[in-house]
Amino acid sequence: MTSAQPESDDDDGLEAAVDQAIAACGGDMRATIRALIVANEFLENEVGELMKAVSHAYVRGRFQTYSG
Repeated sequence: MTSAQPESDDDDGLEAAVDQAIAACGGDMRATIRALIVANEFLENEVGELMKAVSHAYVRGRFQTYSG
């Protein structure tokens, strides 16, 4: 049996974030989803760029590995 009520404080924070995102888009669900997709793509690109930067720095010996 599923419940529409949040089960924990974490869910309350998530629900509040959802409400904020919808409110930021004037209540338009399609605009909210579009904005979240754009934000997600931006963050994915940022992660990719950071991974490249760390990879290059590691190869150049700028980061030391821990050998225990």
